[in-house]
Amino acid sequence: MITFMRVDDRIIHGQIITRWSKEYPCDGIIAVNDKAATTPVLAQSFKASTDKKVFVWTKEHFKEVQDKVLNSDKKYFLITKNPVDMKEILVDMDFKPGIKKLIIGPCNDRPGAVKLGQNQSITQEEADALEAISKKGYDIEFALVKESSIGEWPKFRSKFGY
Repeated sequence: MITFMRVDDRIIHGQIITRWSKEYPCDGIIAVNDKAATTPVLAQSFKASTDKKVFVWTKEHFKEVQDKVLNSDKKYFLITKNPVDMKEILVDMDFKPGIKKLIIGPCNDRPGAVKLGQNQSITQEEADALEAISKKGYDIEFALVKESSIGEWPKFRSKFGY
């Protein structure tokens, strides 16, 4: 089962391990990122960052095992590196995690990105993905850590033409 969903451009790091796993029950972490899953040194570094079970999967592998994840008694975090990958999982694959909250964590400043808050900038393509996720019924909150939320998607969507 999925107990927490997050988009985080660092995928797995200290905030996930030390902060969010205390807020939400977690037996393991599922990171879905094609590059990390096919780069052994990246996958290994994520696995070494915690004593929790860590899976680093491609989107295609996640699609193959999504029912097994849902039917598991174990409690997992689902993390993607960017909103576009999360949209592919929640909207395109029609994955139904059983929770409706998505947390957007660090998204670095990049050319063409709109700055929403400290270390939280998104591109139009990422905004389009968030809009699609929102229309699918998910609540999207921007928070590096729980107590520093800068707001939910409706607060920012007009910056992207919605």
